[in-house]
Amino acid sequence: MEKISLVIITYNEEKNIERCLSSAIGVVDEIVVVDSFSTDKTEEICCSFNVRFIKHEFEGHIEQKNWAVAQATYSNILSLDADEALSDELKKSILSVKNNWDCDGYYFNRRTNYCGKWINHTGWYPDRKLRMWKAGKGKWAGMNPHDKFELANGTNKKFLKGDLLHYSYHSISQHIQQVNTFTGIIAEENYKKGKTTNILKIIFHPIWKFKHDYILKLGFLDGYYGFVISIISSFATFSKNIKLKELIKNKYNKTAGNN
Repeated sequence: MEKISLVIITYNEEKNIERCLSSAIGVVDEIVVVDSFSTDKTEEICCSFNVRFIKHEFEGHIEQKNWAVAQATYSNILSLDADEALSDELKKSILSVKNNWDCDGYYFNRRTNYCGKWINHTGWYPDRKLRMWKAGKGKWAGMNPHDKFELANGTNKKFLKGDLLHYSYHSISQHIQQVNTFTGIIAEENYKKGKTTNILKIIFHPIWKFKHDYILKLGFLDGYYGFVISIISSFATFSKNIKLKELIKNKYNKTAGNN
């Protein structure tokens, strides 16, 4: 039977980490938690589960996850976020793979719980994530803070039944606060890459985002929270564009002032 190392990165996750760790008992053979010096009870909770708890300065979501994977003992990796947990059906699927590991990577659907309600549309479900793979067959990539695991060329993957349960936001205000943080990071990353924006993107991209999530992705079927999610996602699109424009403007003003 194949052995699996579960890898998780954390920072002040006392509200989530116990649920995540409990869901992996009997499924994985090692749990590695790489923590960015939490100041709450994250370490205490993790140590009660007999995990390998490693402290490492946070360098970015992608960088931290790639570093964490390198700390695993076994060559089969399962990666979860602290606010995620394995459903019973997904546990069974993973256990069956341990008896017959025949792919380089495995992906499955993620279902999100938003303010106590499971979301089934708005582009949030099915939200397929590749979270289990053979070490050396890929790496975390994407653009901070939105990381994604990418398999190397020539590899193969398989879909597993069962949902990865994602307990996202406990309140709408928490969602808005994170959007403000994340859009700032995204704007900085886009700025570093030399990307630009304009008034048309600022006006029309948020409108298209709302129509896409609420109408095309059937967000209206999720009721009130489907509307809230679609509106906030639209605002996020608006926010990252105006923040990028502000960064570009500040650089222009600084350059002009030096001339």
